[in-house]
Amino acid sequence: MGLCLMESGAETYRVEESMHRLLSAYGVAGEVFAIPNCIIATLTSPERRPLTQIRRVPAHGTDIDQLERYNDLCRRLCREAPELDAALEQVAQIGRERRSYPLYIRLAGYFLGCGMFSLFYGGTLRDGLCGGVCGVAIGLCLALTGAFGANLFFKTVAGAAVSALTALLLTAAGLGQSLDKIIIGALMALVPGIAITNAMRDIMAGDMVSGISKGAEALLIGAAIALGTAIALGLAALTAGG
Repeated sequence: MGLCLMESGAETYRVEESMHRLLSAYGVAGEVFAIPNCIIATLTSPERRPLTQIRRVPAHGTDIDQLERYNDLCRRLCREAPELDAALEQVAQIGRERRSYPLYIRLAGYFLGCGMFSLFYGGTLRDGLCGGVCGVAIGLCLALTGAFGANLFFKTVAGAAVSALTALLLTAAGLGQSLDKIIIGALMALVPGIAITNAMRDIMAGDMVSGISKGAEALLIGAAIALGTAIALGLAALTAGG
């Protein structure tokens, strides 16, 4: 359950609290320690011997739907405490029913989100449409680099560079009016808002290791966004002769 919550994007305190409550519901004494990429649980056997399990958490994103379903299941298991096999089957069932959307649906989301952000920052309707096109370019780039197993830093650099180049081309063609508003609107699709929020939440809750780790991840992604955009704008300036 702790691993499933973490892979769904849950905060550190939620993972630890959920695991503690499950242990208490089943009458097991133990301690739990979680950080963004690792969960350690130590249980005490009837013979008073410590039993420790360590699970490494793979790279993951955020799935609010899965997070909500696992959280509801955890509360239900704590109330009812069914047989262990039945409880494990319920956890596995949620994993099997995970929603996945085809690429065109995700690209439509990128188009609407990035286009609306361009309008939000003061762009015209044409800028909003161009921002949406840049968002589609980001979605395609992330899907392509993800298929090759690229890490998050490289995917972000590539997505930012492709977005900025697309914005430059659309503006040069006369379709867009404000290059800055198009670029910033499209780049909002890459901004690590959830990572920053969770980092601050963990730090305020006293989970310094998790908070600093997530904060470093957010800063690294921000640097990747800046680097990718700078590369694209620099290449455009060199091509144009300065």
